[in-house]
Amino acid sequence: MPNAPHSSQRVVEQIVRWYRDNARDLPWRAPGCSPWAVLVSEVMLQQTPVARVMPVWTEWMRRWPTPADLAGVSQADAVRAWGRLGYPRRARNLWQCARAVVEHHRGDVPADRDALLALPGVGDYTASAVLAFAFGRRAVVLDTNVRRVLARVFGGEALPPVSLRRAERDLADLVAPDDADAAAEWAVASMELGALVCTARSPRCPECPVAASCRWFGSGSPGLADAPVRTQQWHGTDRQVRGRVMAILRAATAPVVVSGRTDLADIEPGQLDRCVDSLVADGLVALTDAQRGLVELA
Repeated sequence: MPNAPHSSQRVVEQIVRWYRDNARDLPWRAPGCSPWAVLVSEVMLQQTPVARVMPVWTEWMRRWPTPADLAGVSQADAVRAWGRLGYPRRARNLWQCARAVVEHHRGDVPADRDALLALPGVGDYTASAVLAFAFGRRAVVLDTNVRRVLARVFGGEALPPVSLRRAERDLADLVAPDDADAAAEWAVASMELGALVCTARSPRCPECPVAASCRWFGSGSPGLADAPVRTQQWHGTDRQVRGRVMAILRAATAPVVVSGRTDLADIEPGQLDRCVDSLVADGLVALTDAQRGLVELA
């Protein structure tokens, strides 16, 4: 287990002070925001920018301010409201999560890690974020932004590795303050710094409150130009085709036949069939008439 850097307390204090002056005004950070609202925001923010999440989160919370509200509608309603936010399995997971909270926790999001991890679609990061941001518990919250800040400031690395390492988690635990409230504020502050200043490809190091303590900046910011760009092909992929099929089904008021449609004519029949089959396997789409090829949202 690594030793906490001697400068860690000063770094934490400087980043928290910067956060208090520069934090974005996001509704899920507002005092009194419910644990359910925080959980919904964390699921929506997975691999999705804040600007895209904001209107969808706002509409979800207007329609379904409690888990019981969401549990009372159909999965199809949740998927339709999800729109083009991406990864529609997250909408299905949230709907299943709402039902589990109602069934097993009397409609209240649990404040216990094991209980959170038992909810559909809730992994270690989401459980930690809910514990910290909704309940003020001390939890190690490690998203990509936090990992990048820690890697640069304390490790001297341009970017953290693709997969989370045990050493990173140990370091994060040592750097986080012992006090629960302070640890929660540090978590959101370091996350915000990574999102706004210590960005992946164009960091604004002269504006960073801990530039003087950053090992990576102090050594000349090496390695960033040579680091592989982590991009994902989109056009023509199965994920894009699945998204196009889902857009058609969200807009439909009755089961539809997707094969043979002119707006899907540029897709190979085999790929279209494969993507529809995968949506059925994921529980997002139901085949209502196999012979006629009718499908609808599940």
